[in-house]
Amino acid sequence: MAPSSRSPSPRTKRLRRAQGEKKETGRSREREDDGRGREKRNSRERDGDIGRDWDRERKRDWEVGDKRRRSGREDTEERGRAGRDDERYSRGRHERSTSPPDKSRRSSRRSPERAIASRQDEGSNARGGGEEPNVEEDSVARMRAVEEALAAKKKEEPSFELSGKLAEETNRYRGITLLFNEPPEARKPSERWRLYVFKDGEPLNEPLCLHRQSCYLFGRERRIADIPTDHPSCSKQHAVIQYREMEKEKPDGMMGKQVKPYIMDLGSTNKTYINESPIEPQRYYELFEKDTIKFGNSSREYVLLHENSAE
Repeated sequence: MAPSSRSPSPRTKRLRRAQGEKKETGRSREREDDGRGREKRNSRERDGDIGRDWDRERKRDWEVGDKRRRSGREDTEERGRAGRDDERYSRGRHERSTSPPDKSRRSSRRSPERAIASRQDEGSNARGGGEEPNVEEDSVARMRAVEEALAAKKKEEPSFELSGKLAEETNRYRGITLLFNEPPEARKPSERWRLYVFKDGEPLNEPLCLHRQSCYLFGRERRIADIPTDHPSCSKQHAVIQYREMEKEKPDGMMGKQVKPYIMDLGSTNKTYINESPIEPQRYYELFEKDTIKFGNSSREYVLLHENSAE
């Protein structure tokens, strides 16, 4: 009888299992090394393709630039030849002024402008016949498209200007919001202007001096008014006299900057009057010597004069 087969011992099983795991680890490492080698080869091939494309593009740009330089030299030479031909032709005409003009010779010569135009037509025909497109023009067009896209995506810049209630709070004086801001051209006057106050044709008190500051506010609100107007028909902030430096014609006819008085109604209820005529609100009106100003329904009249006014 044949001897019975014995099962391997536990030690033999462990050795076989360890050998199998070692072989599987070696095969997985070989597969990883093969994958890395393929990636390196592919990357080198891609780098080589990019370098070859770059070399071809540089060569094409150089050929286009060389063609342009040659065409520019040819145009310059053609222009010079045409100019010399015209000069010789004009000299010959002066020498042969007694002989009739030679129409055949004159028609055979071309002016520089015609020569350049003909060469441009030939170049355009040659380009239309299959010459490769201009690389520089394509790149410029692409750059313009990118710039337009960036400009379209550009966000609106933030504005830090004052508006609404914040602007009102910065234009307050003694707890009251002012209805008027001085303009950039505001200046103190050099002439000593005065307001003479009359009521029913009789002068009242001393004249009001208007040369110590650049603007004067008229109204019933005494906390902010430079010249109070206490009549009930007058508004709290009724009108303002503002000195402005403006371009004016001088007595000698020349233009120059002068500081002159202007008046503005601040949207009063009962209007402001110059020489019995009402003025529109929120608009400057220039004041002249001996103008008469009235506010609302008040009977007081303010006559504008200066130190050099004739009595």
